[in-house]
Amino acid sequence: MKKIFFIFAFLLLATSVWIFPYYKELRHEGLTFEMAYYYLMGRPDHKFDPMDAVPQLDYSKQTSWASLPFISDEADLIPAGEVGVDQLNSKVDVFFVHPTGYLKGQHWTDPLEAKSATKENTQWMMANQASTFNGCCSIYAPHYRQASIYSYYDTEKVREEIHAFVYEDVKKAFEYFIQNYSNGRPFIIASHSQGTHHSIRLLAEEIDGTNLYARMVGAYIIGGEISKSWIKKMNDIYICDGPTELGCLVHWDTINETNINKNMSRFKNNICVNPITWKNEGPLSNLSESKGSVYVSGNFAIDLIGDDDPKGETFGPLEAPVKQYVQAQCKNGILFASDQSGTRFQGFGGSDGNYHGLDFALFYMDIRENAILKVKTYLEINFN
Repeated sequence: MKKIFFIFAFLLLATSVWIFPYYKELRHEGLTFEMAYYYLMGRPDHKFDPMDAVPQLDYSKQTSWASLPFISDEADLIPAGEVGVDQLNSKVDVFFVHPTGYLKGQHWTDPLEAKSATKENTQWMMANQASTFNGCCSIYAPHYRQASIYSYYDTEKVREEIHAFVYEDVKKAFEYFIQNYSNGRPFIIASHSQGTHHSIRLLAEEIDGTNLYARMVGAYIIGGEISKSWIKKMNDIYICDGPTELGCLVHWDTINETNINKNMSRFKNNICVNPITWKNEGPLSNLSESKGSVYVSGNFAIDLIGDDDPKGETFGPLEAPVKQYVQAQCKNGILFASDQSGTRFQGFGGSDGNYHGLDFALFYMDIRENAILKVKTYLEINFN
């Protein structure tokens, strides 16, 4: 018995020593040591090699897009009681870059299988995130060889190498959108999480300081942390500080309000615009200002180990908004939102009160109505 105990103890110690070099970075992502172990057990067993990835998508094909205005898809879903714009005749477009849905460790990038849990996760993102913008705009959302979730739990060097490779897909899709779909119309850039990491590069390299900037109504670049030092490098793009400001960027990372007095220094230089007041920093919003939260449709497959077989998920009508539901305040680079413990929304909150999975849901109608307002303002200024 003692022998078994000592063998187990040795293995635990050895594993701990192996994980330790990664632990600081994993903690930076808000993970526990136990979760760090779990992630590292499932990560790819080989180094990233671009030659191992599937070929880049052909964006002239409809199947290369998760959402297009002229096909029926999950981004068309509308909350009960609300109305959407006619996407075939909309005057403004949205280019939406979705977050990470590939949570497997067989590959460093999404193999883009036609039937998979990853594909269903992308549909979830269309239903619960991209759909926010169908009140104002036509929605274009490309599939891309997204980085595996495991890229976020490796070294910064590995992550940057993979993300640089993946970005080329986003850039290619945007170029096709501009050249073949946009037809000179104004547009909004929107994203979440991994999509945000690619979108800030897109904004910096393809829009800021170019003729395209004049056509950019705004940018909803949500979740994933954006440093204020990054925005200082921009020529044109700036941080929004009001609901009708144009050509600017909004960003927030949502955390449970119960953490408001904790030391979260990693966010100290982070951009935070309150999606209820649309002010950069500022006091706690009033409950009466909350336009409405919308509970998510369908399940998001979060299995990190095993195959990527589809789960058979479908995404039906969105529920009616729950109005005057949440309060929020930007403080020290973090958006602190009402505690969701014991509510239906709790299941989409992460470890340590991280509400990354609720960045859209809690503020669904606030985003929706603000996008409508910005589009109205832009069109009045530029086309009247």
